[in-house]
Amino acid sequence: MRFGFSRLNLGHLVFILFLSSCTSDSRQEISNHQTVLRIAVTTSMRDSGLLDELIPAFEVEREVRVDVIAVGSGAALKLGETGDIDVVLVHAREAEDRFLAAGHGVRREDVMYNMFEILGPTQDPANIRDSSPETALLKIAQTGQTFLSRGDDSGTYKCEMKLWENANLQPSWSGYLESGQGMGATLMMADEMSSYVLTDHGTYLKFKNQIDLVPLVVDSESLRNPYGIIVVDPQKIGHSANGLADEFVSYMISPQVQRTIKNFTIDNEQLFFPFHPAEDY
Repeated sequence: MRFGFSRLNLGHLVFILFLSSCTSDSRQEISNHQTVLRIAVTTSMRDSGLLDELIPAFEVEREVRVDVIAVGSGAALKLGETGDIDVVLVHAREAEDRFLAAGHGVRREDVMYNMFEILGPTQDPANIRDSSPETALLKIAQTGQTFLSRGDDSGTYKCEMKLWENANLQPSWSGYLESGQGMGATLMMADEMSSYVLTDHGTYLKFKNQIDLVPLVVDSESLRNPYGIIVVDPQKIGHSANGLADEFVSYMISPQVQRTIKNFTIDNEQLFFPFHPAEDY
């Protein structure tokens, strides 16, 4: 069953992030250059707030504007295939590898990782607490409890489908519902329904003070959630921003940014773990 919520229009998902501390002169200088780097990121990345810490400094240093489109990983990669963006930052490794093998991207780097987790009501009617992810999903299905899926082509949905595959079960009972929304919106909907839901830990931390759902299944290797960044093939784009795209990828794995990623917290809890921690340099 799919909810009747309308899917977000891509045009409404463009978020331009400016450094609030810039002087008006600096903002005007960036505007006058008319150089724009377009990146597609996951909704979980947008919702975490991390990009607000990373992008403004790049804009000021390079005197450019960065336009951010937040969609699911599958939709982000599709935008790369059609040359509508310069960089993709996603968490769907198998799909990323296919993207590169098809010649849509020219460079990929590991950036960071966090963990997926299964949230549910505190009373845990399916009794999944501390189960393996696959066992937890089986219990939810067997007891007929409500599970809210993203139901899209996001990295989170791809992870969920892999878990169902590992559990040798196709989710098809009446309580299995799809939101068709991003991670933050899906969490809020799941909370209203008191349902189970798969989310990344970063988005949970961002929303935990707004919801009653709690993490019940965590810290499994099958819930590891790596993020990769890819430079789109410049031949698909037809303008000169690709050199800037390569600079942005290098920026994201640079010591200072990796240190910022490591130190980024919500309520004193670390959200992401860099693949290139500063002490490695």
